[in-house]
Amino acid sequence: MREMEIHDYARQLLKAHGPKAIAEAAQNAIDLEQKGELELAKTWRHIEDAMKLMRGPHQS
Repeated sequence: MREMEIHDYARQLLKAHGPKAIAEAAQNAIDLEQKGELELAKTWRHIEDAMKLMRGPHQS
């Protein structure tokens, strides 16, 4: 997946699922890693990171 596609997909997931989308992406990556699908897992980690950037810093 290209960088632009990853960010578009991450934006769509955040819009559809809200903050829990980040946890869902992380779980998808874990599941894929356990199945040996390392390239797909890497893509999900990238999507997770993109969503974290979009969310911005934590507020305290």
